[in-house]
Amino acid sequence: MKKMKKWVGLGLVLAMTAGFTGCTNNSATSSESTSDSTSTTKETESTQSSESTETIKIAVAAPMTGDTAEYGIGFTNAAQLMADEWNANGGVLGQQIEIVPYDDKNSSEEAATIAQKIVSEGDIAGVIGHFSSGVCLTAAPIYQQNQIIEISPSASHPDYSLVGDYIFRNNTVIKSEAAASIDIATQDLGKKNIGIISIKTDWGTNTSQVIKDLVEQLGSDVKVVAHEEVVEGSDDYSPAITKLNEAGADVVICAGMYNLVAPVAKQYKQINPDIQIVGFSNAYSQQLIELGGDSVEGVCFPVIFFSESQDEKIKTYVDAFTKAYGTAPSALSSQAYDSVGMLLTAIEQAGTTDSQQVRKFLADLGYDGVTGYTKFDENGDVQKDFIKVTIKDGTFVKMD
Repeated sequence: MKKMKKWVGLGLVLAMTAGFTGCTNNSATSSESTSDSTSTTKETESTQSSESTETIKIAVAAPMTGDTAEYGIGFTNAAQLMADEWNANGGVLGQQIEIVPYDDKNSSEEAATIAQKIVSEGDIAGVIGHFSSGVCLTAAPIYQQNQIIEISPSASHPDYSLVGDYIFRNNTVIKSEAAASIDIATQDLGKKNIGIISIKTDWGTNTSQVIKDLVEQLGSDVKVVAHEEVVEGSDDYSPAITKLNEAGADVVICAGMYNLVAPVAKQYKQINPDIQIVGFSNAYSQQLIELGGDSVEGVCFPVIFFSESQDEKIKTYVDAFTKAYGTAPSALSSQAYDSVGMLLTAIEQAGTTDSQQVRKFLADLGYDGVTGYTKFDENGDVQKDFIKVTIKDGTFVKMD
């Protein structure tokens, strides 16, 4: 039943991806395209073992340049830190681990080219990435067809894991996180009139609809008073803010990253200093504080990982990451760190890098990492507990 369900999902996604842009920058497709690689048979390149190579290679495919480069760089740094820890203890299967970064520019077109290139390499043991859901949905069918394991630390669209049984996510689906954000707005902050501002991407559109549906289930006391969709990266959100404010919003849920939340907070508080703002875990970044300054004081969001935790394992990891890269890890970077750990553990347990064997061990793995205990369900999804975080005196703290 699982395999049938997966391949039904693949059919649906393949039908969608022609028009699926996700959170893209619409970068031009690279001249390195190797489109014929998608027809590679599973008996050849797709299961080709890297055991004959000098290192075991793990790809990190994510934006390394552009407006969302912080996420891809964070993924790469976290992956490298995990690889360094394994390498210091002898690597895996007697070989050292090599992290190979690929810049997809957060573009669906570029991601398709990158996925084809990774397939054509023939010696990649697995892929950590991509970042946004739309980009993941473009690349995942290529990995699935060629039986290459992909673990996204950030994709939240429900259709992503349905692409196939080689496709996993170390992140919750958006419905779970949206429910946590709404809980902060209504229970912790005690607000009833919700405004939504979302980026005009597939992720933003889908997330805003999920918020509306969940709020509607709460009954007549709580309602969405207005929803404004905006272009990501805009400098002026005042038209949308004015409409939300005139509609009587007393809390605004931002469906976007830190580069939406920070300017919205700045511009909104010029109109209404008392507005409460709730975001998502993709806004949990030091960049939010640096960009928003005093205006992001009191901004709240749910996260799976909290860098200020006093848990010894987390403190050790945060100290190592900060020492290596000069800043504390974000939640999504930490999910990338655990994703590499899970993949390496599955390779070790399988005793091979053969993707068919590794996939079986990964699907059954229970992994206790810095982002909590992870075990994939039959679709390759995970359920995790959220920590409610806010900004106080220029730093992230747990909500009381």
